Amino acid sequence: MNGPAISLSNVDFQYGGQHRRLFEGLTLDIPPGTITAILGPNGSGKTTLLHLILGLHTPDDGVILLARRPRHQYHRRALGKLIGLVSQNEALPFNFSVLDYVLLGRAPHLRMLQTPGRDDVAIARQVLTEVGMQAFADRSIQSLSGGERQLVMIARALAQRPRILLLDEPTSHLDVGNRGRVLRIMADQAERGITVVFTTHEPAIAVEVASYAVLMRAGDALAVGPAGRVLTAENLSRTYRARVDIVDVPGRRVVVPHYDLDDNEGEVK
Repeated sequence: MNGPAISLSNVDFQYGGQHRRLFEGLTLDIPPGTITAILGPNGSGKTTLLHLILGLHTPDDGVILLARRPRHQYHRRALGKLIGLVSQNEALPFNFSVLDYVLLGRAPHLRMLQTPGRDDVAIARQVLTEVGMQAFADRSIQSLSGGERQLVMIARALAQRPRILLLDEPTSHLDVGNRGRVLRIMADQAERGITVVFTTHEPAIAVEVASYAVLMRAGDALAVGPAGRVLTAENLSRTYRARVDIVDVPGRRVVVPHYDLDDNEGEVK
C-alpha cells in the first residue's frame, strides 16, 4: 500500500442536536503496516473517529481517504473486505456457536444469500487458532467470559481478511493474560502488513505496543507521529491534564501517572 492507509483532511463533524462540533478541521495520516494508538481521555472523540473511518458516520465537511481512495467511493462489500472493526461492548443477541459467529466475518466475500463454503470454514478455524480459541469452536458464544468473547470478536474481524483492522478499546476490562494475548495478536497482524488502529485511554498500553500515535483531546489531534516522538511525558501530561512520567527500564518504557487528590482543577503540576 503506497501512501497513507488512512488520511483525514479538514474533517468537520457534529452530532445532531449538539451545539458545537466534535471535530473541526481534523487532519491526520496513518501510515500502512503500523500499529497506531488513538489515545486520549474519555469523551475526546476516539470512537467517533473510528466510526468516521468505517463510514458509520458521515463528516459534515472534509475528505477521508482509505488506501488513497475517497471512502464514499467504496461499496459496502468492498469496504468490508478492506476494513475489519472490533467494537467495544458489542451486543451478541443470538446464541451462535463460536464458529458460526466467526463465519459472519466472511460475509463481504459471499454473494447475496450464498452460504459459507469449505474455504470459508477453513479460514474461520484458522483465525480461531490464531487467537487461541480453536478449542471453543462448538461452544455457545453466550457461554464465554468477557475476555474469551473479545478474542472471538477479533477472530470474526480477522476472518474478513482486512487490510485495515480497527479496534475500539480492545483491552478494556481484560485481565492481564487476555490483555497480553490481544496485544500479541495486534503485533502479529502488523508484522503481516495489516494496518492496525486501536483506541485506548491507557498510555501504558500505547507505549507497550504502538509504533505510531495520535493524541486527542476534545476533538483535537494534539500530536500525531511515530510513537517514540509523540508518547512523551510532556505530551501525555498535556493530553490528560495530569502529570505523567515515562521511565526507561531495561527493555521497555514504563508510564507512571501521578494522582494529586488535592488538585480539584486537574491542572498539571
